This record gives sequence, C-alpha cells and structure tokens, in this order.
Amino acid sequence: QVQLVESGGGLVLPGGSLRLACVASGNIFAINFMSWYRQRPGKERELVASISNNNSTNYADSIKGRFIISRDNTKNTHYLQMNTLKPEDTAVYFCYVLVQIGRGPTQYEYWGQGTQVTVSS
Repeated sequence: QVQLVESGGGLVLPGGSLRLACVASGNIFAINFMSWYRQRPGKERELVASISNNNSTNYADSIKGRFIISRDNTKNTHYLQMNTLKPEDTAVYFCYVLVQIGRGPTQYEYWGQGTQVTVSS
C-alpha cells in the first residue's frame, strides 16, 4: 500500500557530496516521522538522521555537521544531503517512514530498498 523509492547513491571520492532522496507513494494520510539508516560492511544497521513532523532533527555523532536531513511534505519526500564524505561513510543507506494510511489513526512503518554509497579513492 505504501512504497518507498530511494535514489542518489553511487561512487564518490573522499570529500565529495551526494544527495539521497526517498519518495513515498500510496494512500498516505500523513508522514509523521522520516529517517535515514545505514549499514556499513560487517556492522549493524544504525540511525544516521531523522526528522519529525515539526521539523525537529536528530543526527548521529559520526555525521553531525556533515549531513543534513530535510523533507518536502508536498512531495512525500525526504532527503539526505551528504557532504565531506569519508570512506567510513561507505554503506547501504535505507530510508524509513512512520505513516498514517488513509485517515486512520494507526501508524505504520515502511522501509526503502536501500541504496549503496561508496566513498573511495
């Protein structure tokens, strides 16, 4: 009923930038919470950044000051602008939404398919 499509991943040199996008579609009444997670090789999935419906943001210490999360409610989309990328940022990045479907009060979680970000020289 709800699909998330991620885009923007790829290969970039250290110090470079990428912009990830996550577009949600379906019978969405409201997106109450949006996040980006990543899973680095051999490590557990970790929260990178999140943004609430009142535009409050939260960032992992490892990327604070380098990445920016934002949302466009008119497009049901959230973004992750990644700057000053480091090899340690290499991971599969997953978007996440907490949504209300139709006009019902229940909240549901959905995950994107993941997009590979590789930072290497």
